[in-house]
Amino acid sequence: MSDDAGQRPVREPRPRWTFVVWSIGLATYLLAVFHRSSLAVAGLAATDRFGISAAQLSTFVMLQLLVYAVMQVPVGLLIDRFGPRRVLLAGTLVLVAAQSAFAFADSFVLALLARAFVGVGDALTFICVLRLVSSWFPLRQIPFMTQLTGTLGQGGAIAAAVPMTWALGTLGWERAYLLAASLGLVLALGLVVVVRDAPSVRSLRGEAMSLGAVRRSLGASWSQPGTRLGFWMHFSTQFSATTLSLLWGYPFFVRGEGRTPDEAGLLLTVLVLAIMVAGPVLGWLVGAYPYERSTMVLTIVGSIVAVWTVVLAWPGNAPFGVLLVLVVVTGIGGPASMIGFDVGRTSNPDERLSSATGIINQGGFYASLLLVVGIGLVLDWRTPGSGTSYTPEAFRWAMSLQYVLWTVGLVQVWRYRGRARAFVARARPDLSGG
Repeated sequence: MSDDAGQRPVREPRPRWTFVVWSIGLATYLLAVFHRSSLAVAGLAATDRFGISAAQLSTFVMLQLLVYAVMQVPVGLLIDRFGPRRVLLAGTLVLVAAQSAFAFADSFVLALLARAFVGVGDALTFICVLRLVSSWFPLRQIPFMTQLTGTLGQGGAIAAAVPMTWALGTLGWERAYLLAASLGLVLALGLVVVVRDAPSVRSLRGEAMSLGAVRRSLGASWSQPGTRLGFWMHFSTQFSATTLSLLWGYPFFVRGEGRTPDEAGLLLTVLVLAIMVAGPVLGWLVGAYPYERSTMVLTIVGSIVAVWTVVLAWPGNAPFGVLLVLVVVTGIGGPASMIGFDVGRTSNPDERLSSATGIINQGGFYASLLLVVGIGLVLDWRTPGSGTSYTPEAFRWAMSLQYVLWTVGLVQVWRYRGRARAFVARARPDLSGG
């Protein structure tokens, strides 16, 4: 999102306060990722607490992802209207309230409502932090700091793997989730006292955009082949890592592959570490080889498909080393989804960049939503009786649903990369399409 020309800061920010503001914003995003991922290690406990099936369990993440995806474009408009600090503060308070409600929820309906608001609060964070980066850092540092923000923010998923497992086992459900919710109050105080929208302006405020203008912007963005290519890149790369980290990774490793809870927690941690390490590397590759962005995506998705095929086809439980390779390769798909943002950036004028980014950012979350729900339905179908006694065979059936999404995504990436390259070559020869 870009500031109104009259509001853009005209002087370099003070380095000390720049990193203080960024650190608070980063910590808020990290906490949002933690809340988003906290159900990954609590899935089996949730089925017992609420007396629900696998399909109902997947509904938690389904609704959370749906809310997050649907809100991407509106959040961008809210930031342009009210500034990132106010929107980020609102998101933090929503997360505190939602996780507190989830701690005390004693029925499936109440818990589902709480997770929906976790999705709302989560959606109000990441784009705000990126806006702070663009306002506080010099132009030459913005690309690196953007990648660094996304990479370090994934540390929240690490905190949701091992520490949350410990908290649930030691403190119990209510106290574990209340402790997690209380962290947001500390960050909210930092947002109020320290954070400014820009070095020279505490609170930015833009003009309201009419409904007609919003429709025209979204329509023009979607008409660009590069926007569609970015959407399908995001769709194809992210869903496997997201599904493992948000919900089904822990049950898959424990029930599907016979691993101990500690081993499953370690695998989920390695998954997040792979995401964090791969981010800067892919950022450098995209800058060095901008004409090969879609080739990178096709190669990465092909590698993810190959490793999953080895694991699912393995007779019996796959060795721990093979599962380590699985989470590393799958984890690379997380930051690979951000390649779609770069394609959207070079395919749209500045005035439509916000709407294009919002559209692209929905792709992977819609794919993850479909997969999370599909896995739950297949597990219920292939598991005799009721409860959480999922068999390895049931998980093989369920995880095979990924091949449907990979096929759709790869076909669309291949289809639109040619169109995007041809369009940009005609309209903007100084840029590459994908």
